Amino acid sequence: MTTFPSDFVFGVTASAYQIEGAWNEDGKGESTWDRFVREPGRIHNGETGDVACDHYHRYPEDVALMADAGIPAYNLTTAWTRVIPDGTGPVEPRGVAFYDRLVDELLEQGIIPYVTLYHWELPQALQDIGGWANRETVDAFVRYADVVSGALGDRVTQWATHNEPWVASFLGHYFGEFAPGHTDLREALTVAHHLLLAHGRSVPVIRANVPNSEVGIILDCRPSTPASADPADVAANRHFDGFRNRWFFDPVFGKGYPQDIVEAFQERGVDTSSLIHPGDLAEIAVPLDFIGINYYTALAVAAGHEEEEITWLKPGPNPPDGFTEMGWEIVPSALTTFLRRIHDDYGATHIRVTENGASYSDGPGTDGRIHDRRRIDFLWSHLNAVAKAIGQGVPVTGYFVWSILDNFEWTLGYSQRFGLIWVDHETGERIPKDSLYWLGNVAAAHAIE
Repeated sequence: MTTFPSDFVFGVTASAYQIEGAWNEDGKGESTWDRFVREPGRIHNGETGDVACDHYHRYPEDVALMADAGIPAYNLTTAWTRVIPDGTGPVEPRGVAFYDRLVDELLEQGIIPYVTLYHWELPQALQDIGGWANRETVDAFVRYADVVSGALGDRVTQWATHNEPWVASFLGHYFGEFAPGHTDLREALTVAHHLLLAHGRSVPVIRANVPNSEVGIILDCRPSTPASADPADVAANRHFDGFRNRWFFDPVFGKGYPQDIVEAFQERGVDTSSLIHPGDLAEIAVPLDFIGINYYTALAVAAGHEEEEITWLKPGPNPPDGFTEMGWEIVPSALTTFLRRIHDDYGATHIRVTENGASYSDGPGTDGRIHDRRRIDFLWSHLNAVAKAIGQGVPVTGYFVWSILDNFEWTLGYSQRFGLIWVDHETGERIPKDSLYWLGNVAAAHAIE
């Protein structure tokens, strides 16, 4: 049996756009994702998050299912456009009231609310004047953080500023795969810097509103190794790690942007020094109460693929053993290694695994239940990886599963199911999966067998 410290937190997580729906109700403004999903060819089957899981209307049912299974904590995301519809103008009281009700419902059911302020949903009104490439968006975000933490801070002590800024900046502005669909390296680097600056400036604001708070940022990671011992592959892997991981971890932990990648961008005609104003790096490196790590897979990097995530398996059902339906290889050992790296290289003293999970399309069987054994095995192996890191002295304090509901999986629409609760996207029906109860039992025992 593998045990976890008594104060270790087990939980689930989700993001606003992926589950809430009600995309234009009660004064909510248009976000970049509301706009992006309407561009032809962007999303699988032309699907949208307009309704998603209808969590906006069905949250009491969702919270009750979490409570029934014994889930101790839930990391929710607030939608900027629901709180401040155009990003800078009046606050929408109906939007604030929704999150008030949701937090109260969680607390009444004995579930600890964790709040993340940003999961890629920028108000379209701000995008129309430059979005995150416009430095004024930093100030708008700080105000948004002030409004939400001021409204919920009497009950919520756990806060994250951003979720996965690499995705928002590079997938959204360099690769063009996510909203707003741009393909400009300099713009992506500008966006990345402003996202980090908004984080750094928001942390003291949240702390002022919530004196007993724990505040951090959630970064996704993609651990990698060279495809071979060939020096070209070794160099390619070093660049990939800098581009994918160190570009965010280094400045957050006070090391500035990695010089090898700065020079690589300069060779391509992009001088990042012009983005940095005096004092920016110090603000970005504000001391954190925790660092959140989102981990799903690892990969090998070969020369010529320094900025690509190459997998041979495309997303789809019935993957071979060792892969999920996202086409991602299952590599729990890389999680242990990366957690130790964050502790050793950056001195992190409070680490949470804030997303980890697997997409499998298991549906109701003849007994009406969903026996998602593959997902349970995935979670079991990764919790063992976390336990190994703890045993090596790494201060990991929590583990959150992505996701509570089968949701809108961005450009893949509803083709992927990460949820611990199955959702019929036609009727909205919910059916808890075996994995939901398994996680609740693990949380109760603080152990896995």
